[in-house]
Amino acid sequence: MIPLHLRRGVAALAVSVVAGAVAAPVALAAPTPSPAALPSGLYGTKDPKFDGVFRQSLALTAQRSLGVQPAAKAVDWLVGQQCADGAFAAFRPDASKDCTPKDMRDTNATATAVQALKAVGGQDAAVKKAVGWLKSVQNADGGWPYMPGTPSDANSTALVTGALTDAGEKADALKGKEGRTPLNKLLDFQSGCTGKAEDLGSFAFQPDKAGKLFPSADATAAVVTAAAGRGGPVIDVPKDKDKPVEAAPGCKQGMADAKAAAAGGSDYLSRLLDKNGGHLMSAPLPGTEAKPDVGNTADAVVALAADGHKTAAKKAADWLAKNSAAWAKENGPAAYAQLVFAAHATGMNPEDFGGANLVEQLNATGPAPQVKKDADAADKEKKSDDEGGSSTTWLIVGVAFVASMGAGILISGRNKNKNL
Repeated sequence: MIPLHLRRGVAALAVSVVAGAVAAPVALAAPTPSPAALPSGLYGTKDPKFDGVFRQSLALTAQRSLGVQPAAKAVDWLVGQQCADGAFAAFRPDASKDCTPKDMRDTNATATAVQALKAVGGQDAAVKKAVGWLKSVQNADGGWPYMPGTPSDANSTALVTGALTDAGEKADALKGKEGRTPLNKLLDFQSGCTGKAEDLGSFAFQPDKAGKLFPSADATAAVVTAAAGRGGPVIDVPKDKDKPVEAAPGCKQGMADAKAAAAGGSDYLSRLLDKNGGHLMSAPLPGTEAKPDVGNTADAVVALAADGHKTAAKKAADWLAKNSAAWAKENGPAAYAQLVFAAHATGMNPEDFGGANLVEQLNATGPAPQVKKDADAADKEKKSDDEGGSSTTWLIVGVAFVASMGAGILISGRNKNKNL
């Protein structure tokens, strides 16, 4: 299975616009280039054509949530991918030249880059340019599409809303030409208050050609996270009282506002997770069987935590801890980042997530991060300096974990197939 971050990159080529509707993307395998062909600052070993910026952004954001300072060349690589107009494409092999029309700028890559550059700090100019571009391609209906000029979809609207919120923008001030905000638009994707009982509270990625909305766990998780007012994938464990998941309360209230939308979506996700024993299922291709969807399960964990449902989120996170190792190893840095976000959102230890050290595994997929020495080591070194020794405030190390465990979700990026 391709992680949600890569699926968003693939979607740039797999999505087709037909009569105002976007078809679900096809998961494409990413070939593995020779190590020499990969940029030295890039995380991961697979072909970055479809997800280079996305996986780099998630890796950097996850590292910062753990207290790890990414390698300078990893940050420089991401900054170097930005176009002069502020946008990001999925990947540009030659960043020495400015973007051309062939470099397909997309809102998902740009939004995740905003989150990462905001997290690492010191990149205000790049963040400002990216924010300006995202605001400039907002659709008249208040939402965002994957690619500018196409209809809005739930996942892109939620992801961009979270990134702009993270960058200091106010969601209720981000109005399209029709006077609607992103949260207003997200309510249009509600698919489950008038149909089957099992779909109550759900959201769709986008209407089909006939205008029908099909429930999607992936889109629902995206909407819940954004509607809960969270800016980005790093969700602190809710400090208030655990909110029980009510039976589609949003539907009872008519989904008139963001809080009702989040409540209804949380109920839908919780029911799906319980039905499958703690995880979501992928939508199978013809002739194949549905399989556990690890990536979307991680998204659901963050969404539930963002909406205050600690108990429901923890149940799914426990399933992830027991069943995600092979998936993460296969899918690399973006997958490890997703698991870090899920662990953080539920208060679990990323150094021992089902026996796996997510910190070491994530760091090992790219250039060695910079890590600040802890207070005791710094104090000892200072004493040594006073006696005539030399001091280095920052060390470059291969794999390390500093500071207490950090946080968890959106992003983001998501599979546009409906989940069963």
